[in-house]
Amino acid sequence: MKKAVILFNLGGPDSLEAVEPFLFNLFNDPAIISLPTFLRYPLAKLISKRRAPIAKGIYSEMGGKSPILEQTQSQADAIEESLKEENDEYKCFIVMRCWNPRATETIKKVKEFNPGQIILLPLYPQFSNATSGSSINEWLDVCKKEDLNTETKIICCYPNEKDFVLSYSNLIKEKIIKEKLNETTLIFSAHGLPENKIKQGDPYQSQVESTVDALVKHLSIPGLNYILSYQSRVGPLKWIGPSTDDVIKEESKKNKIIIVVPVAFVSEHSETLVELDIEYSKLAKENGSKQYIRVPTVTIEKNFINSLKSSILAASKGERFTSSLRCAEKFKKCPRLQKYN
Repeated sequence: MKKAVILFNLGGPDSLEAVEPFLFNLFNDPAIISLPTFLRYPLAKLISKRRAPIAKGIYSEMGGKSPILEQTQSQADAIEESLKEENDEYKCFIVMRCWNPRATETIKKVKEFNPGQIILLPLYPQFSNATSGSSINEWLDVCKKEDLNTETKIICCYPNEKDFVLSYSNLIKEKIIKEKLNETTLIFSAHGLPENKIKQGDPYQSQVESTVDALVKHLSIPGLNYILSYQSRVGPLKWIGPSTDDVIKEESKKNKIIIVVPVAFVSEHSETLVELDIEYSKLAKENGSKQYIRVPTVTIEKNFINSLKSSILAASKGERFTSSLRCAEKFKKCPRLQKYN
């Protein structure tokens, strides 16, 4: 049977001219700004216009565009290759939430492929309504409009999936110098989220914490000094913390070797290539760190691809549609998602 795997990611501008409309799409998402359309639309216009000059500067340092589409395509290719040995025919399709290719474009290709089953796979290990939830809901809305009623399975999240944990564990071990362990602080950095989202029941923070717990347990390094922090804070709202920049400052002043792990990212983009590699590296050096090291994202690391393959096969067989009890409960309470449970 033909099976379509839909890979969801945020997306990124493919040119400097695309920066402002990309930002508008981001802030016009009701999962990001929870306001009625007549209020959210003009606010998104205002925010995107004000933030565009700063964002263009960031993307200029990355060659004028985001690499996220190319990296997601490489993941799609690797997943397809890993699934070749299966009896079913799998094909991966990419959907970006805030830039191209959008769901309305990709669904046409999926209909041409004519699969007997569709598997939704967000490239966010930890579930949040603002990321995985938003992408899944958009896809289901587009399916309804396009009258696509193919059997669909949802992979909600995989924060503790064994091969995902192994993939980051291997990358971390490559960077740690055991002889200098007492001089080192390992900082797990995840994208932040407004605190009010967590209070409303979003499971993201608890899932990030569980990923870090699983990683530390798997690393099994006695005396490991580690901290979980959150980056990319914007706006006036209170965000979950501590913030990565504050942690880097404090630990650098102790003359520590700083090792940063982008624990909630599976591909390189502005938050890793600019915020972590340039801005936070400079911050560490200015505050006295002995050395600043950044662990790469898992991208197409073989164990990570095996993790995604395992999740796809399990979902396809109906063995698992979510790796999180809290997400499962959330899905059960949502009438539109009950049929995927």
